[in-house]
Amino acid sequence: MDSITAFLKKIDSTASNLVSEMLSDPYGKYSPSIYETGRVTAVAPEFAGQQLRLQFLLRTQCADGSWTGRPGYWILPTLSATEALLRAMRNPRQATAAGIHAEHLDRAVSAALRALHDRLGPTGEALPDTVAVEALVPWLVDEVNTQLGDADDGALAGRIPDELRRPLRYPPGCIPELLAELREAVAQRQPIPDKLRHSSEMLGTGIAELPDFQPVTGTIGCSPAATATWLGERLEYESGHPSARYLTEVQRRYAGLVPVAAPLPTFERAWVSATILTAGFDVTPPARLVADLDQALGQEGAPGGAGLPPDVDDTAAVLHTLARLGSPRAPTALWHYLVDPHFCCYPNERTPSTSANAHVLLALGATLRVGQAAARRQVEIMRRLTQWLCAQQQLDGAWTDKWHASPYYATARCALSLHEYGGATAHPALDKAVSWVLANQRPDGSWGHWEGTYEETAYAMQILRCGQAPRSATADEALARGCAFLLDWDPTAEHPPLWHDKDLYTPIRVVRIEGLAALRTALSDPRVTRALRPQSVERIGQPIGQP
Repeated sequence: MDSITAFLKKIDSTASNLVSEMLSDPYGKYSPSIYETGRVTAVAPEFAGQQLRLQFLLRTQCADGSWTGRPGYWILPTLSATEALLRAMRNPRQATAAGIHAEHLDRAVSAALRALHDRLGPTGEALPDTVAVEALVPWLVDEVNTQLGDADDGALAGRIPDELRRPLRYPPGCIPELLAELREAVAQRQPIPDKLRHSSEMLGTGIAELPDFQPVTGTIGCSPAATATWLGERLEYESGHPSARYLTEVQRRYAGLVPVAAPLPTFERAWVSATILTAGFDVTPPARLVADLDQALGQEGAPGGAGLPPDVDDTAAVLHTLARLGSPRAPTALWHYLVDPHFCCYPNERTPSTSANAHVLLALGATLRVGQAAARRQVEIMRRLTQWLCAQQQLDGAWTDKWHASPYYATARCALSLHEYGGATAHPALDKAVSWVLANQRPDGSWGHWEGTYEETAYAMQILRCGQAPRSATADEALARGCAFLLDWDPTAEHPPLWHDKDLYTPIRVVRIEGLAALRTALSDPRVTRALRPQSVERIGQPIGQP
């Protein structure tokens, strides 16, 4: 058995182990969230784990005083962490228990406020298209300003320079009027849209008084922050409450911190499984996977996790995966989201998602034989959706998306779906995407929006395989250099968060399988393996680490 064949078998074994691990985990594996951890730190200071939360916030602050440092994306987590640390300054006992010197806390808050004053304002950086950002940011700006302007509280006196205690300004893209309307609706005990449950912490503790606002398996909107806000002071004395047990369990699984959403098993299982099934892995998914995904699929589709409403993206991913598993379902749930010629993720969404529509195209194609009476309509919708996706392509050949910071993700999703079901209409768009990828490979063989990453390199390699045959020698060489980068990646290293929720996060198993899929498909091609450099061939003989 040659080294390439042996390595492919190791990749298959690694993927199989990842599936087993995933099915034994009802929460999913995601990176901790600065924003969400900041909110739990702020609203639940007496809840177990406060010391770990405070230490995490201080440890992850960037040298410029912000959190994450990414253009635009730094704003929300920085506001969340700053507001939480301002509260901690008023409670010296918390800092002392966490082993934090008051001077350290003062310096961190001052640096954060300086960054916020310098970079926020009507002509400053615009907000990214993340979840509820247009209301979350003005809410937190107001919260920080309230603390800074509290003249009756001497806890901050002499600890923060006077010039930093002036009010913060809203950045472009804020809609404080929307926040005011929602908070008034809560005050009047009027219902709010289901999709806002996930970010309902901005509406205050009054959400606990809404008659139809109850936890689902302990969680409000699949969000630790929203759940802690809903519980309010009850966290201190109702440790047996299902929502308190939920928060305790989330922190146990995340070493005292919290992700931006939990639990999210359906999202993780659908994405990982779809990649395994389309990339040629020699892995047989267990029957339980079919049962779990089938159970998640309701009349209006599938949610990513408990407490979230169904959405078109998870619904399409589940339908596509079930069809690939040989257990197809009719795509009738998708029709709830059709706004012709594309599909919305949720009713009344602000901006459409290219990647979600690419997933819908894959689902429609995979389920085309289910319900023959609807086949003609389905084919026509696929034709219009193909045209819509092609029309969303940027001039340089890339696509962008509301669910991911990197164009490599959106471009890979659109290219893969158009390659499979777009027909001749999509050929020019696919060739443009391949040219864009070839023009943007980094000297070390990687690809990336801000820096070369494992995740984005995997997406770029997938795109290169979507061009029209015959593939050029230049593309073969690019794939070989991409393989070298992925082979050298330390599997225990953290992946930079690139996925959109309220702030950026990493679905760790999803990213891991994307890299394994890129390696497997590339190394299965003799043209690519012939282009490998000797050091890459040597690396193939070494073990594959676990994520």
